[in-house]
Amino acid sequence: MNHPGDASLEVAVETRTFLGRRAESEDVVGALSVESQAALRQFSSERMLAYGVEYSDIVELRARVLDGQPWKDAASALAQVCVSRAKAADGAHVALTRAAYLRRASALLRMSQVMMLADTTERREIYAEALSLYARAAEIAGDREQFTVSIPDGLLSGWLLPAGPDAVGSAIVVGGVEGWSLDFMSMGEALAARGIDAFMLDAPGQGESRMAGRVYLTPNWLENYRRVVDEVTDRTQGRPIGVIGNSMGGAFAMALAAADTRITACCDNGGIATPGLVPPEIGTFFTKMMAFCDRDTAEETAAIWSTVDPTADGPNAGYPLLVVHGGRDPLVSDPLAQMVLDLVPTKDRQMVVFSDGDHCVYNHREDRDLLIADWMRDRLTAVRN
Repeated sequence: MNHPGDASLEVAVETRTFLGRRAESEDVVGALSVESQAALRQFSSERMLAYGVEYSDIVELRARVLDGQPWKDAASALAQVCVSRAKAADGAHVALTRAAYLRRASALLRMSQVMMLADTTERREIYAEALSLYARAAEIAGDREQFTVSIPDGLLSGWLLPAGPDAVGSAIVVGGVEGWSLDFMSMGEALAARGIDAFMLDAPGQGESRMAGRVYLTPNWLENYRRVVDEVTDRTQGRPIGVIGNSMGGAFAMALAAADTRITACCDNGGIATPGLVPPEIGTFFTKMMAFCDRDTAEETAAIWSTVDPTADGPNAGYPLLVVHGGRDPLVSDPLAQMVLDLVPTKDRQMVVFSDGDHCVYNHREDRDLLIADWMRDRLTAVRN
């Protein structure tokens, strides 16, 4: 008979320790460094969640920063915790657990470099490690694959989320000045689930194309985008193609849609009608626009961005357009969103406004993704029928 003190009744207990949620009061945040304050303000919990950061990691990251740890260090440390757990998940039966931790680590590493304004060696190394972790997870899960496109300016990179043999069409998804291909994977997953091959593109100035390939935005950007459409057309046997642009990517998406008759439908999520008129006085965002072009002066940067005109006419000017807008977007006001709708050349247009939506409607990620994916499928299948 066993007794309460018998060793045979001892149970192993593992405690995983976390800081837990911290109150983000004005006094606490105001005592932090300028960079930490900016990071907490610019990268809300909703935005990080939309970028693929797991909720508990968001809570822990923000708590560590509120306790005084630098943003980059806190995010990097949490990424290493996830890497360690991925290594501990050994064995075929826990392969998907390993993949999940690798993706979490990748998201945290990407988050660790978001406040860096210059493409330093350190930043490139961080991004390369994040890409490597993501690629290892994709190999395990087998649900997505990398692709590349040769362009006049070099090599563009991206990820394909295939819809399978019953695909009805394809969509090219483009991010903005900050959010890149890996940061909008939830949208790609919604598209693929609805029979649309999702080509998550790192366009010139973005992600792997920039960090590894050193491809930046130039006045030749439209030809580079056309090469992507060539690649998608070749890979998908000519199925209908849509394009989705997020944030400043919306301007590229609309300009491409008007210029290329192979584009069947376009969605602009959080874009503006006049990217070339963003003033240098806007602060670090313009600095990021300069890095997007790899230019040192405001004049050079503005000249390049002025070649992106989403309201320009073109041979495909009648394309269907969906504009998605957040009613509380701090970057794109209601009048600026309405300007897109008023100036775009197509008459086949509509806008959906999330009344409390932030920029790119990060705070309604699933509703946003479902709306866009359903609309895109309807438009692509209408062409097929």
